[in-house]
Amino acid sequence: MQEYRNHPIVQGYIKANRFGELLGMKFDVPSPGHVDYTMEITESHLATPIAAHGGSISALMDATMGVCALSQVISDNKVVSTIEMKISFVTPGLLGDVLSGTAEIVKTGKHILFVEGKIVNQKGGIVAIATGTFNSYPSEKAGF
Repeated sequence: MQEYRNHPIVQGYIKANRFGELLGMKFDVPSPGHVDYTMEITESHLATPIAAHGGSISALMDATMGVCALSQVISDNKVVSTIEMKISFVTPGLLGDVLSGTAEIVKTGKHILFVEGKIVNQKGGIVAIATGTFNSYPSEKAGF
């Protein structure tokens, strides 16, 4: 969805999100309310000699669900912040794995959005599943 990536808020998010850049995360939005986020597990993500730290996977999940929620409210010149996230780790992300996160909106209210997310490895194996609650608010309050 090229027009979404060119939106000034999304461009501001891409420029300001140094944490996502540090972790090597990249995203695409096929349609509002849907997102695809990727991250390759490198040595800097590891907690053991072969497995990623849960914090790296949590960061990918939060980003995936957050951008999904953002894509739903951006047309109203709003942004989102995470209120709550519950994640379950199903299998480890291993060194060299390319993880893909997807998310979908479950319900949108006046200010609150409920989102479900899933992260899989390059073989389609589920690494993590999650639910998240997000607050939407005017983009000016976030500096956009």
